[in-house]
This record gives sequence, structure tokens and C-alpha cells, in this order.
Amino acid sequence: MGKGERGPRERMVFSAAQLIRREGVASTGMRQVAVDAAAPRGSLQHYFPGGKSQLVDEAVGWAGGYAAGRVARYLAALPSPTPSALFAAMVRQWTDEYEAAGFAGGCPVAAATVDCAESVPSTRQAASAAFTTWTGAVAQALRDMGVPGERAGALATLMISSLEGAILIARAERDVRALTTVARELGPLLDAAVRKQNG
Repeated sequence: MGKGERGPRERMVFSAAQLIRREGVASTGMRQVAVDAAAPRGSLQHYFPGGKSQLVDEAVGWAGGYAAGRVARYLAALPSPTPSALFAAMVRQWTDEYEAAGFAGGCPVAAATVDCAESVPSTRQAASAAFTTWTGAVAQALRDMGVPGERAGALATLMISSLEGAILIARAERDVRALTTVARELGPLLDAAVRKQNG
């Protein structure tokens, strides 16, 4: 759904997530969100009576849901789904973005965690929930591909942690090296976790 197809509230949440991923929470202003979302400034108070923290929390929640939803789209696009192919697709979203548009953006959930984990408890909780949603979707995909249930959650955490770390390194270095490295190095480990059907 493009920005034009969303209502004003949804546009503001989406815009907040996009601004947070580029500039962090502290540098994202409410007025800036309204302008970016093409929403009347007065609508901010109407839709977000809790102010900026409510908007940030909802943007973080949206981002977690978006990341979780992408898992199914990655799988649908794979001719032969494997854990390594899923992780490679997750990584490719970022390498494609960085190679096409530069390194300005990161994960809005990570940005909000860095900026607010200690100062805004509701945002820390929103970030924790977002990571839980995303990890749950990845873990379920791994289980569906034959990874035993007891390992799927741990490997999903490993995949997301590796991806988030590689995003930070890529932005610092202005190079996708860290991203391509984690995809290459983790792939065999992920595929080795698939329970063999015969034996």
C-alpha cells in the first residue's frame, strides 16, 4: 500500500518510521512528520493524544509488523525455500537499498531502541514487542522448512541479531561487506539445522 492509499493516521505512522530510520527519534519532529505525511498539523493531537512518544511507539510497532510480513513475501518469491535462502533474501533487501540509494537509512526499531530504551519505557516495550513479532515470523518460517521447534527460535534470534549488526557496520563503513559476509557465513549453519526427513 503506497503512501497515497493510506489514511492520514496511517501516513503519519509510516512517515514517522521512515524519518526515525534515517534520523533517529530525537531528530524526528512532529511537525516534520505531519509535513512528510501530507497531514494537517492539527491532526497530530487528534490521532496521537499521547504526543510524540505515542507516535514513535506506533511507528516502531508498524516496523515490527512490516518486517514480520516481509518474511512471507520472501518465502513466496523463493523457488525452493531454505533457511539460507530466506536469510539471503532478508539481507538482500538491505544490500539492494544501500547500493541503489546510499546508506542513509537503518532499521527504525533499532534506532528507537538506541535513542529511547533507557529514557522512554513505552518505546523500549514497543521495540521489544516489535522484535518479538519479527523473530516469531522468522522462527515459524524455519519450523515450516523443517528446523526443529527448539532451535527455530534461537536461530531466528541469531539471524535478526546478525542482520541488525551488519546494517550498523554497513552504514558506518558505507559498504555492504558486512551484510554479504553474514549471509554467506550463516547460510550453511542455518541449512544444517533442517531435520532430515529420512534418517
